[in-house]
Amino acid sequence: VNGNANFKDVEEKLKQLNKPAVKTIQSEDGDIIDCVDIYKQPAFDHPALKNHVIQMKPSFDLKDEKLSSKNEPAELTVFQTWQRSGSCPEGTVPIRRIRREDLLRAKSVQQFGRKPHEAVLNSSTTVEHRDGQLPSINTTAVALPIIVNRSAATLVTLGYNYIGAKGIFNIWNPNVEAQDEYTTAQIWLKAGPGDNFESIESGWTKDSYKTTGCFDMTCSGFVQTSSQHVLGGSIGPVSTEFGKQYYLRLGIYMDPKTANWWLKIGKDIPVGYWPASTLMFYLNHSSTLVEWGGQVYSSNVKKKPHTKTGMGSGKFATGLKGNACSILNIAIVDFSMQLKYPQ
Repeated sequence: VNGNANFKDVEEKLKQLNKPAVKTIQSEDGDIIDCVDIYKQPAFDHPALKNHVIQMKPSFDLKDEKLSSKNEPAELTVFQTWQRSGSCPEGTVPIRRIRREDLLRAKSVQQFGRKPHEAVLNSSTTVEHRDGQLPSINTTAVALPIIVNRSAATLVTLGYNYIGAKGIFNIWNPNVEAQDEYTTAQIWLKAGPGDNFESIESGWTKDSYKTTGCFDMTCSGFVQTSSQHVLGGSIGPVSTEFGKQYYLRLGIYMDPKTANWWLKIGKDIPVGYWPASTLMFYLNHSSTLVEWGGQVYSSNVKKKPHTKTGMGSGKFATGLKGNACSILNIAIVDFSMQLKYPQ
């Protein structure tokens, strides 16, 4: 931003993003958390949600969620930093306030908080693998499109209709080299053709301030219901090399009654949902591909010098537990509403 050239744009964007607060909490990590009336949250800026009535909780219960806890790591003790400084009253949702300096760091006011456009190379270009083979499912080779300026390590399942997926994410604090780069550990649920797919994603990310999907609440669309969780708020403690390991359980599930996709964290706590009315078409029924893994976005991916932004813990998988980032207890849900191990 040159001097005050875009001052007006910045002020207007701040006004649009930051909703009036019922209560404000100053977090020790420097974040300001606004407790916003649940019906005044950014979701209602979306034209499709003008008269939307919030679904306060999911209509389903995944019984098997309880069964899988036997093999779960003991240290699922991650919390959000702001929670130590206060709480939001019932009927409000906590939202991280966007500050002027956050906007000034972005390439443009319009692009702030948006995931850079996933430009897909033509379908004849396929992912190169270390062994020179295409990934295969049940011996059928699968050509996944290459996405520009990204490096990813993912486990993929496809070939069925998925209405949910979960995993237990190892929490790390990897190095991020440049302001317009980010690194994530996440779940993707996708549907639709390669160059026009729809995707809902959740996980942890580092340095995501940088005209497609958005991080957290910077686009209207995601309806938050929890008064206890901030999307985009810092989490801790983080894992240390050969030391204590910390984990966060995340799941995304479609409500069969409303077709809204719910985000749940920890022991089955609903945080909010992507409403069916805001989805294009493909994800209104189910997803056809689920990915678990990590992604780094940088314009210096596969160039010399390669970006120093780390994925996961920044260490290779050969380092195993305590050194490499991992996702445990992965599962999918199909129309039987059972959690299953993916093929």
